[in-house]
Amino acid sequence: MRSVSGMSFMLAFGLAGGMFAAAPAAAQTPSAATAHLPREERSALAALQAALTARDYGAAATALSAAQGAVHSEDGRYYLTNLQFQYARETNNLPLQTSTIDALIANGRTSQMELGQLYALRGTLAVYAGEREPAERAFTRALELAPSADTALALAQVKFSLRKNVEALALIDRAIQMRAATGQPAVESWYKRGIEIAVSAQQQPQAIRLSTQLVSAYPTPENWRDAVFVYRDMAKPDPAATVDAVRLLRATKALAGERDFLDAAQVFTAAGLPAEAKAVLAEGVAARMVDPLKATYKEAIANATRLAALDRARLPALRTASAKSGAAAMEAGDHLLSFGDYAAAAAAYRSAAQNGAPDAATANLRLGIALALAGNRAEAGSALQAVTGPRADLAALWLAYAARGA
Repeated sequence: MRSVSGMSFMLAFGLAGGMFAAAPAAAQTPSAATAHLPREERSALAALQAALTARDYGAAATALSAAQGAVHSEDGRYYLTNLQFQYARETNNLPLQTSTIDALIANGRTSQMELGQLYALRGTLAVYAGEREPAERAFTRALELAPSADTALALAQVKFSLRKNVEALALIDRAIQMRAATGQPAVESWYKRGIEIAVSAQQQPQAIRLSTQLVSAYPTPENWRDAVFVYRDMAKPDPAATVDAVRLLRATKALAGERDFLDAAQVFTAAGLPAEAKAVLAEGVAARMVDPLKATYKEAIANATRLAALDRARLPALRTASAKSGAAAMEAGDHLLSFGDYAAAAAAYRSAAQNGAPDAATANLRLGIALALAGNRAEAGSALQAVTGPRADLAALWLAYAARGA
């Protein structure tokens, strides 16, 4: 099994330096309530507390040793454990922190919430020590006692290190839902870590769903590119859905580099949509990602330009034929969409749906795409939400685009 270093564990979710940084109330320095203790115990505890307050850790070590020999009552040992915990934290003594936390957990005086915090600290220390199974047990108990998104994520990472990928994914989902319940978006890295785990574990539904949630919350071109590629790699869409996936890359400005633009043009050309091939290559040239003088791209541009002119000449006949059947209306819609005539394409797709389109899901998907590209978000959402079956995942991605108006 792979080992997990404490720092890589924390950095996986951007938690280093922030997670469980504060000691729970049960582990705080006692300030009063020691008057009933024997004088010798009070004196020993006061000396230790004074040294800690002065940050004189040499004196604190001596005072701690003395107090351990002087304090014997149950109450006195409880206060001493709290001071010992403070000393262990401030001197970064991990073994002493661990043993002290175990003592605080076992003392029976700690509230449920404080116990949850102590178990979370215990889990963190176990991770830094490379002890994955104890960390798993501690974080599991912490999550039971004091549920929080941070604890769920910490346990998810431990589960992943133990190759319990399905459990890790469920915990990341839970953390995201916990954050959403507070009215705040989950941290971007949470989605990305979940996607990474889902892809590595070949969990297609979770990977695509998390990718969709990622671009809904953080719709950057880079995230859109990753989300569409996760969809393409895991769903392995047919050629028709691949066209619509590439359209989404283009719409979100997620094409990156000359290879992406050429691949997109080839997808459109293979689908018999040269107008889109021509348009995407022109966008690549404008973005200075495609060199129109390079032989491969010069030929592709010339070919797309020639075929687009021929295709444009067919548009009047396609418009006329679109009233004859659902299949004819779909074909007209596809070509109108490729030329950027979104309103006419939407009308054709509506006609296709009403007249028995061979594939109702594709008709609704492309109706939603045409409406989304035209900026008609509400109607686009209605059409995309009606998509079922294998097209539903891609429709959800387009719905995220339409909702953002990106």
